[in-house]
Amino acid sequence: MVSVLVAEDEPHIAEALNFLLRREGYTVTLCDDGPTAMSYLESHDILLLDIMLPGATGFEIAEAAKSAANQPKICVLTAKGQAADRDKMDRIGVDAFVTKPFSNKALLETVRALANGRTP
Repeated sequence: MVSVLVAEDEPHIAEALNFLLRREGYTVTLCDDGPTAMSYLESHDILLLDIMLPGATGFEIAEAAKSAANQPKICVLTAKGQAADRDKMDRIGVDAFVTKPFSNKALLETVRALANGRTP
């Protein structure tokens, strides 16, 4: 079973993601801050990371994940779709990003692709 870490500090978004992903059969762990997300890096297949988290940004978490022994697939959830953010994501090696607000369908398609080893 594919495990997904959702690092999102907006409770309504986190709960919606939890519902959607569990309904699709994924195992989901929720956290709402950067330090907690850092503690889960090696135990999940996919990370869904908000950029603006308390304690550590999604970028910092993604960089740490790329150095981890078990390198999970990474999807950044962001309200920031600027070119500079996309460039930074590319330099880090993020696998995908979804701009908020996102459609449930687009998000699930992205997670499915990552779970199946494809680039969305």
